Amino acid sequence: MIRFFDVDRVIPFMRYGKTTTTISLGTFIFAVWALWAYGLNLGVDFTGGTVMEVSYSQPAQLDQIRGSLESTGFKEVSVQNFGTSRDVLVRLPVSKSANAAQISEQVMATLRANNPDVVLKKVDFVGPQVGKELYDNGALALFVVAVGIMIYLAIRFEWRFAVSGMIANAHDVVIILGMFAFFQWEFTLTVLAGILAILGYSVNESVVVFDRIRENIRKMRKASIPDIIDASITQTFSRTIITHLSTQIVVLAMFFFGGEALHNFALALTIGIMFGIYSSVLVASPLLLMLGVKREHFLREDKPKEGVTADGAQV
Repeated sequence: MIRFFDVDRVIPFMRYGKTTTTISLGTFIFAVWALWAYGLNLGVDFTGGTVMEVSYSQPAQLDQIRGSLESTGFKEVSVQNFGTSRDVLVRLPVSKSANAAQISEQVMATLRANNPDVVLKKVDFVGPQVGKELYDNGALALFVVAVGIMIYLAIRFEWRFAVSGMIANAHDVVIILGMFAFFQWEFTLTVLAGILAILGYSVNESVVVFDRIRENIRKMRKASIPDIIDASITQTFSRTIITHLSTQIVVLAMFFFGGEALHNFALALTIGIMFGIYSSVLVASPLLLMLGVKREHFLREDKPKEGVTADGAQV
């Protein structure tokens, strides 16, 4: 394992297990409350509506475009760059008073009034039924991924590890959803893709810690389970910092330079990475203690054979 720095002593993470679990529970309850009180600000991908791609001869002024459309009557319009600074993606919700063709004509008339050079490249209409199917399929995808992760952890480790890892992953997902609900950030298919990526990212971190715990349980025969968990987390601490720091650098590049199309995607990843570190270390591991993990759960294969003592001597 690559290490840029070593920790001289074992950090007593489990000493603060009850405190960190209480903080996590409070954060989780707040996220659930935000989802219940505000709900997700679903984008056109899920609610249905009109999506237009337009192109300008010069870099587009998004604030000006958004303002002119809102003054025309399109109050819930979304305007963002798509690809280059001259390409613009305009999203509008479903309208009961006009169809997609009429909406696109009104939008183009407003845009051409400010800039005659604007060119319409593409118009797509997402019906409410299609949006609902995407929403349902997205929820199903989250559920299937969660079940698959739990089965994988149960097979590779032990059911207590599977439950702890799944609760920690659910903690990350619910907090991301709660943040998007509380601040009413737009929730689109790209954000859903980010949440699915965080599920895999978070479980990878949990597996690294769990694998070291299992290894140390067999090596540190005289140590208690809390001491073994503390030692395991401390040993993987360097790897955790390096991995998350390098990943976050890439995500921040998308956040600041990827345009509005990638803004909320990078935002979801940033929240997930931050809480992914926290949950893998300070949620999943204390849950192992609460579920009663013991050395015996991993030492069954070390039972002495018939006629041989535990130290290998013949009887």
